[in-house]
Amino acid sequence: MKSKSEHIPVYSLQSFTDSGEERQLFQVEPFDANRHFSVEYPHRHDFFEVLYLSKGAGFHVIDSNKYEIKPPCIFFMSPGQAHKIDFSNDIEGFIFIFTAEFYLINKTNQNRLIEFPFFFTVQQDNPPLYLQSAADVEFLESLFKRGVAEIQKGSNYSIELLRSVLDLILTTSATLYKSGESSLNKGKGHILVKKFLQLVEENYHNNLTVSEYADILLITANHLTQTVTQLTGKTSLQIIKAKQVLEIKRLLVHTNLTVAEIATRLSFPDQSYFSKFFKRETGISPLQYRSGQI
Repeated sequence: MKSKSEHIPVYSLQSFTDSGEERQLFQVEPFDANRHFSVEYPHRHDFFEVLYLSKGAGFHVIDSNKYEIKPPCIFFMSPGQAHKIDFSNDIEGFIFIFTAEFYLINKTNQNRLIEFPFFFTVQQDNPPLYLQSAADVEFLESLFKRGVAEIQKGSNYSIELLRSVLDLILTTSATLYKSGESSLNKGKGHILVKKFLQLVEENYHNNLTVSEYADILLITANHLTQTVTQLTGKTSLQIIKAKQVLEIKRLLVHTNLTVAEIATRLSFPDQSYFSKFFKRETGISPLQYRSGQI
């Protein structure tokens, strides 16, 4: 049995590159079963990821959602999400990973990334884009290949060209992406909910209240909850609690931390309150959940 660690690994972009640069903001490269690095699963990223797969099979679990790998397809991941990918040895494709800074540095609209329907989704899911058109496949694949070719120039690559390639990949994908968000109002309320979901991803371990999230967003708690409920069908508190429960389950299954240590890590006041919270939300105690998963 694989030994458990004391955390779910969080990988920075440097972990996925061999450039030697101290502060890497992006990387685009072929994706196959023989990549030059190894990672533990599940793990998180502190960057955005676009994974295009042209061949192979398997499953990709992002947070609590499981998706089948059916090439040609593209998966999108936001910072903070935990994922696990099981794929066949003949897997092939390309991966473009990047920080928000890399993409937004020259953008006047600093909300542009979260406006895409596949990042920090209002539905809190991450279905892949299954490509249907041969023309779309050819175009998107050519963009990834162009990015790889540019990187291979070494120090002579054009960072602006790479930003343009990424922008084309994201914009083209957004026009093809089928999600419930296409029917939603993409106004201020939509962006507010996405910002809230992003904040929950970044701060779940701090056990913040709805009011504290509202303060960060410079709005009232009532306005936050009304907007979130209107667009998601869930209250702000329900989303916060669901995220906490998900993280508790991960730590119970994938780490050897004690219940008390998990309570401390997630900023609960004490183990008793933590255990009561988990049982109220799930119907079983933390130890019962852990033993049931072994």
